[in-house]
Amino acid sequence: MAAQQRKIGLGKGLSALLDDSDEVMNRPAQSRKEEVKKEASNSPGSSGNTPGGIYEIAIDRIAINPFQPRTDFDQQALEELAESIRLQGLIQPITVRQDNSGHYQLISGERRLRASKLANLKTIPTYVRTANDQQMLEMALIENIQRENLNAIEVALSFQRMIDELDLKQEELGERVSKNRSTVTNYLRLLKLPPVIQAAIRDGNITMGHARALINLPEVDKQIYVFQEVLKQGLSVRKTEEMVREIQQGHQKNKASEPDKKAGLSYQYQKIEDDLASRFATHVKLKLQAKKGKGAIEIPFNSEDDLNRILELLDW
Repeated sequence: MAAQQRKIGLGKGLSALLDDSDEVMNRPAQSRKEEVKKEASNSPGSSGNTPGGIYEIAIDRIAINPFQPRTDFDQQALEELAESIRLQGLIQPITVRQDNSGHYQLISGERRLRASKLANLKTIPTYVRTANDQQMLEMALIENIQRENLNAIEVALSFQRMIDELDLKQEELGERVSKNRSTVTNYLRLLKLPPVIQAAIRDGNITMGHARALINLPEVDKQIYVFQEVLKQGLSVRKTEEMVREIQQGHQKNKASEPDKKAGLSYQYQKIEDDLASRFATHVKLKLQAKKGKGAIEIPFNSEDDLNRILELLDW
């Protein structure tokens, strides 16, 4: 018999959004295998599988989730999972929704689907449920955050996407993902950092703690400077916070006595200077001569390796 489908509401946490997480996953593995076989025998290859049931469905009939927030999948981890599937089979079903044409769209379990393809499976145990686009987006986000540990930038981009596409306020978003508003705000603020720093967060070169310290510096060139020091010296989050405070305090002390280094630059030129600093991950100075239309761009470097890095960016 097909597994009974519970009525669920949005924003009730992972177990409510992913109907397979408790009722299906907590059953013994052998029991789940038998149920899948039973469902498959009741509806082999049918295009009208009842939502709430588990079926063996052809992999080539399952499309990926367009709302998937994860962009990076560890290939080695996928190969290891594929080998496990070859030896033991796939015990935990993926979750899909069925469209009007009889095909399916993945809701959760993209790692399992990818690994099953690597293992050359033709069919895959699949939990079929009903979901609209809003539920698809929410379930993809929450399933990944709580099961796959998205990096901080992927989480931030997913949060921003939910705000934009689902017209949510930060408080409402926090309720949906079981996080308080301050946590949501801290993630969203990461998207204000220069792209080079966002990439470092994504790649695990710096932590979210480092990033939160850098956000407290309003100037892009100062953010880039501290970021480079973090990488060069291997600074801890605490040391990074101390450096940021020293820069902030020094700025306050010198504000009254020293002219603003950008005082002579219009907003347009300041924006160009900041964009260049982000592009080259170093402080860039834009100098304008008195005669309109003339000037110079200074791009400093700290070592021969740093120079080579800049030259590569210039496609030298």
